[in-house]
Amino acid sequence: MKPVSAIERLAGRLGHARWFAVVMKRVAPPLDRLLYGRFGGKTLGTGPQTLLLTTVGRKSGRERTVPLLYVRHEGGALAVAASNWGQEHHPAWSENLLANPEARVTAGRETFPCRARLAGRDEKAALWPRFVKLWPAYDTYRSRSGRDIRVFVLEPR
Repeated sequence: MKPVSAIERLAGRLGHARWFAVVMKRVAPPLDRLLYGRFGGKTLGTGPQTLLLTTVGRKSGRERTVPLLYVRHEGGALAVAASNWGQEHHPAWSENLLANPEARVTAGRETFPCRARLAGRDEKAALWPRFVKLWPAYDTYRSRSGRDIRVFVLEPR
């Protein structure tokens, strides 16, 4: 297991603060998209593993790319949590996947098409502790949002 950097420790503590979520939901996605390839799939070269998920907008029909933390799942699949930084509504990318589950994933230096599906209840229960271990603020986001956070499994095609 790799050592945790000072930046990762600080982000882990700040991740629970509401103001941090408000700021980072605006700053992190464009910065992560810009620097993703340079750092081989890490946010700013440090921090939890991140992928780029490209969906088709359910209203616009245009491609939308969002950086997301992920955990590995069975059979080469990846799983992502639609926490939306603890906001009361689901993120747009999760609505896009419900409307059209065909998507594209870039994980590290690999890009592949995938089909997304909602994790089943038992599957989600098994995955959730792994998300919390990756980013402890996920539990804070779940309680703050007051909603059942969607977990999607991204299965390579």
